[in-house]
Amino acid sequence: MSAAIKSIVNGYVSLRDRSAIEEIRDHRQRLLKQLRDQPKGGIDPSSTIQLFEEDLREIEAGLQRL
Repeated sequence: MSAAIKSIVNGYVSLRDRSAIEEIRDHRQRLLKQLRDQPKGGIDPSSTIQLFEEDLREIEAGLQRL
Protein backbone atom coordinates (compact mmCIF):
# COMPACT_ATOMS: atom_id res chain seq x y z
CA MET A 1 0.00 0.00 0.00
CA SER A 2 2.99 2.33 0.34
CA ALA A 3 2.92 3.23 -3.36
CA ALA A 4 -0.67 4.42 -2.99
CA ILE A 5 0.10 6.31 0.22
CA LYS A 6 3.15 7.85 -1.43
CA SER A 7 1.00 9.16 -4.29
CA ILE A 8 -1.64 10.50 -1.91
CA VAL A 9 0.95 12.18 0.29
CA ASN A 10 2.71 13.67 -2.75
CA GLY A 11 -0.60 15.15 -3.84
CA TYR A 12 -1.20 16.72 -0.46
CA VAL A 13 2.38 18.00 -0.33
CA SER A 14 1.90 19.69 -3.70
CA LEU A 15 -1.28 21.26 -2.30
CA ARG A 16 0.61 22.11 0.92
CA ASP A 17 -2.21 20.50 2.91
CA ARG A 18 -0.52 19.59 6.20
CA SER A 19 -3.78 18.86 8.00
CA ALA A 20 -4.80 16.21 5.46
CA ILE A 21 -1.44 14.47 5.80
CA GLU A 22 -1.68 14.62 9.58
CA GLU A 23 -5.17 13.07 9.41
CA ILE A 24 -3.82 10.18 7.34
CA ARG A 25 -0.96 9.74 9.82
CA ASP A 26 -3.32 9.75 12.81
CA HIS A 27 -5.59 7.21 11.13
CA ARG A 28 -2.69 4.87 10.33
CA GLN A 29 -1.43 5.20 13.91
CA ARG A 30 -4.88 4.27 15.27
CA LEU A 31 -5.09 1.24 12.99
CA LEU A 32 -1.58 0.16 13.97
CA LYS A 33 -2.43 0.45 17.66
CA GLN A 34 -5.60 -1.61 17.20
CA LEU A 35 -3.64 -4.35 15.46
CA ARG A 36 -0.98 -4.42 18.14
CA ASP A 37 -3.57 -4.44 20.94
CA GLN A 38 -5.55 -7.36 19.52
CA PRO A 39 -5.18 -10.64 21.33
CA LYS A 40 -2.96 -13.08 19.49
CA GLY A 41 -5.08 -15.59 17.65
CA GLY A 42 -5.05 -17.61 14.47
CA ILE A 43 -4.27 -14.63 12.24
CA ASP A 44 -0.75 -13.20 12.13
CA PRO A 45 -1.00 -9.40 11.72
CA SER A 46 2.76 -8.88 11.29
CA SER A 47 2.65 -8.25 7.52
CA THR A 48 -0.14 -5.69 7.94
CA ILE A 49 1.74 -4.04 10.79
CA GLN A 50 4.79 -3.81 8.54
CA LEU A 51 2.74 -2.17 5.78
CA PHE A 52 1.30 0.40 8.19
CA GLU A 53 4.81 1.16 9.47
CA GLU A 54 6.00 1.70 5.88
CA ASP A 55 3.01 3.97 5.26
CA LEU A 56 3.86 5.97 8.36
CA ARG A 57 7.44 6.45 7.13
CA GLU A 58 6.12 7.78 3.81
CA ILE A 59 3.69 10.08 5.61
CA GLU A 60 6.41 11.44 7.91
CA ALA A 61 8.67 12.04 4.90
CA GLY A 62 5.85 14.03 3.30
CA LEU A 63 5.42 16.12 6.42
CA GLN A 64 9.14 16.87 6.41
CA ARG A 65 8.86 18.21 2.85
CA LEU A 66 6.28 20.81 3.87
